[in-house]
Formats: sequence, structure tokens, C-alpha cells
Amino acid sequence: MTFNQPPPYSPRVVMAKTSLDGHWRGITIVEHALREAGFEIVLLGMATRDEIMSAVIQEDPDLVGLNVGGRLDLVLSLVDEIAKLESPPPVIVGGIITPSAKRTLEALGVDAFPPGSKLTSIVEAAKRLTNFN
Repeated sequence: MTFNQPPPYSPRVVMAKTSLDGHWRGITIVEHALREAGFEIVLLGMATRDEIMSAVIQEDPDLVGLNVGGRLDLVLSLVDEIAKLESPPPVIVGGIITPSAKRTLEALGVDAFPPGSKLTSIVEAAKRLTNFN
């Protein structure tokens, strides 16, 4: 007799772009790297603040990944709103991030990955933040 094993745990990540620019390479590469590492990805693409928050509430992710896209104000607002949730998921941010913006984000507990960040560093941070081995 064979028993079906439950599927292995895959942390869920909601990923979104916070601007309407046409640059998809970064978020797409990170999405693929996280999928390859065993994460389940919910890719919103370009989304408004309300769409992102709605997805975070509905999907109950283990992690939120945001592309800054020059919208640090929006990202900071989202980080603040996510922190108010009953069980807030950690947030990672990538994209064009100035050194001062990186310090601001990290002071809020957000891992920030500017251009040139290694994919392995992003995947390792996602694993650490979700306790995924």
C-alpha cells in the first residue's frame, strides 16, 4: 500500500512592481531564481498600492518582494501598512535604491537589494526571512 505524501512546503512570495516603467528584467530574474529555489511566486506585475495590499491580505504570503521603480515613498507606505497586519510578512526590496534609501529601508527591517546585488544573496535572504531550508 502506498500513501501519498503531502507536497513539500513552499513559502509563498507576493512580488510586485511599484511603478509603470517598462523594466521587467530585474523582477523576472529574481522571480525565476526564487522559483528555482522552491518558492511559490504570486507575481502581480505593475500594481497600485491598494492592489498590492489586497494581494498581501488575500494571499497571506510568507514574504513580500517589491521593485522600487523610483517610488521609495510608495514602498515606505507599503512597508508601514504591511507592518500593521496581524501577522506581517517580511519585505524585501530591489531596484534603483540609493545608499540613503537603503539605510532607511534597513532601519525599518527591510532587506534592500540595489542593482548589482547577487541573486544568491537575494535567495539566501528570502530563505532566512521565511525559515526555508
